[in-house]
Amino acid sequence: MRYRTLFLATPGLALILASAACGSERASTTPDQKGSGSAAVQPTQAADRLIVQVKASPQAPAQKWTLTCDPAGGDHPKKDAACAALAKSADPFKAPPKDRICTKIYGGPETATVTGTWKGRPVDASFGRADGCQLHRWTGLAPLFGDVPKVR
Repeated sequence: MRYRTLFLATPGLALILASAACGSERASTTPDQKGSGSAAVQPTQAADRLIVQVKASPQAPAQKWTLTCDPAGGDHPKKDAACAALAKSADPFKAPPKDRICTKIYGGPETATVTGTWKGRPVDASFGRADGCQLHRWTGLAPLFGDVPKVR
């Protein structure tokens, strides 16, 4: 008998607690205000804006572009592809962990830095092609770096 009561009471208690948490929001208008029937969405943060600098080598002059997404904008030469590459990545600016073992595959001397804001968070990321981890990261975001300048 004790187990049957527990078996029947648990789902009922869960339903009561779940319903108690619902419906606690109040209308944001006072009785003397009339709603328009549509809700306006106001942006809560400034638009995301990235500054991308790409160098053919650490000593070479940088090519510099700005990029905004949603909608794609700025002077980036491949803004649509760059925004698509950023959208595919869960955390595009996260550096590989320092304790990760990376292959010694050299991809080239190219370097890039990305600064600005992305999804409301500040960005200050560096990219390179010196080993397999960095090369994988670079390849995943390749449209962000545009056509890599030639070494002169």
